[in-house]
Amino acid sequence: MLTDAQIIERIKTLKKVKNAVILAHNYSLGEIQDIADFCGDSLELSIKAAETTADMIIFCGVRFMAETAKILSPDKKVVLPVSTAGCDMADMVDLEKVRRMKQENPGLYVVAYVNTTAETKTECDICVTSGNALNVVKNLPQDREILFLPDRNLGSFCAAQLGRVMKLYEGYCPVHNRFTVSMIEKRKKEYPNAEVLIHPEAPADVVALADHALSTGKILSHVKNSDKKEFIIATELGILHRLEKENPDKRFILISPEAVCPHMKLARLQDLLRAMEEETEEIVLSREICEKAVVPIRRMLEFKS
Repeated sequence: MLTDAQIIERIKTLKKVKNAVILAHNYSLGEIQDIADFCGDSLELSIKAAETTADMIIFCGVRFMAETAKILSPDKKVVLPVSTAGCDMADMVDLEKVRRMKQENPGLYVVAYVNTTAETKTECDICVTSGNALNVVKNLPQDREILFLPDRNLGSFCAAQLGRVMKLYEGYCPVHNRFTVSMIEKRKKEYPNAEVLIHPEAPADVVALADHALSTGKILSHVKNSDKKEFIIATELGILHRLEKENPDKRFILISPEAVCPHMKLARLQDLLRAMEEETEEIVLSREICEKAVVPIRRMLEFKS
């Protein structure tokens, strides 16, 4: 049985031998974030990987993230260390239902949160991230009816902020959707001087009580540039690793111990080593799917967040 130190050294060696780049989402385990070449939001990571000369991308996250990396780097080998790492929200999309809605509403403009499968992206007009959704939706044609999928909470946040009526698909992130007003109120009472930072995947009534609704990337940058010393963090607990590492002089309070995505915690060091040795599970997408799915991503990238 190899020790963690031996596993880490073996991973570093294989990374050079196979010309691989390791990506870790902000919600992944701390041990994974520490060995990764890049940590960040899913799309940010996929873009960075595409810009490298690596032959292989190891994506420590969930399946839709690895699929996005493949879409942006169709000629690179993309590997997901744990094959069962899925996303409940992404899997809530019924593509046949989406196709029916498009047929019944010929002018429908379909906006897809990047947290969707490759196949879902092929049915969409444009993608958004939690960080750029407001800016992208604000600039969409005013004469087109919008369907926002799959996250009803992020969609309702955009609709409320922009004063725009949209059809909202009934999907949600099980982690963020379980946040409640009482959770926020409890933490604010315990830490009255703390600033509340929440991810907009949470329900609207909870988001309304926060000081700022931000993507994980923007939470990290906001904290780094803030003069405040205490923060109530209302998103998945994995982000605490980077927050504490990058801001040792500041205090972070998680909204609830329930803020855990089990899928994001599946990949461990031994899984990463096995993935690099065996190059499984490889993400395989047809050229047609990649060519169709990249279109809404490219449209999004034309906007500055």
